[in-house]
Amino acid sequence: MWIWSKLSGAQWHDAWEERFYGNPNSVINLLKGGKSLRVEVYCESESEAEAIQKQFGGSLRKLANQNWAAMTTEVKPPINIRGRILVTGEKDEKKLATMREENPKLDVISIPPDMAFGTGDHATTSTCMRFLVDVAKERKDTSWDFLDLGTGSGLLAIAAMKLGAKSAFGCDYDPLAVKVAQNNIIVNGTPDVELEEFDVLDWTPTRQWTVVAANLFCDVLQAGFPMIAKSLTDDGDLLISGILADQWEPTKAAGEAAGLTFLDVKKRGKWVTARGRKA
Repeated sequence: MWIWSKLSGAQWHDAWEERFYGNPNSVINLLKGGKSLRVEVYCESESEAEAIQKQFGGSLRKLANQNWAAMTTEVKPPINIRGRILVTGEKDEKKLATMREENPKLDVISIPPDMAFGTGDHATTSTCMRFLVDVAKERKDTSWDFLDLGTGSGLLAIAAMKLGAKSAFGCDYDPLAVKVAQNNIIVNGTPDVELEEFDVLDWTPTRQWTVVAANLFCDVLQAGFPMIAKSLTDDGDLLISGILADQWEPTKAAGEAAGLTFLDVKKRGKWVTARGRKA
């Protein structure tokens, strides 16, 4: 077993919490004095720990052998999204089959907790999911496609296909996230979802999508809005999240400066998710 760790300023607590939310093997400890914190992630292999170090720096160390399975947390209750989708962390095939039999009107999506953000129970992801169900319902008689910027676990892209999208494309700068998402799209029977590893700030779209989701850190959103606007059709729907409440006004202003307008803004806890389109 390996452990990745990094010291950080306490002001970045929310960002670290969001990045590793849903990962049962991550720990964030506020250090004495309250001005700094230590982020730690326990990994089964050295390569997993090195992937995190490549993104965020920090240090690695090897731990003595322990019972890894015993450290795993129990699967949380499934999340019902608008009576249309059931998101669960369960990965046992027999239990998933039972879940599908008991919920015949819902598409059951299995997203086990892993290194990739997006298990469905974080406010940013679950609110995006609700918006996505609404959009799909409104577009049920039309052809639409889906772009997922910062796909994480692939949940939104998988859900889009279940909801009737003709195609879905997801990207993430995190190679581990892409690896996890690739497994999730196979497990959930949506192999046509396309995935690619790249940084959205270094990407120039060569086409447009009907529905675009961007669940990203607010600074990435603000810098990426011009590119995001280019990727959206004139009559398209935009879903954005990953924004703390006190970050919303500057994020909104950056979006409007790029030619976007936000018609529905939801605040859940300290997080803001918004639905918008081109102005």
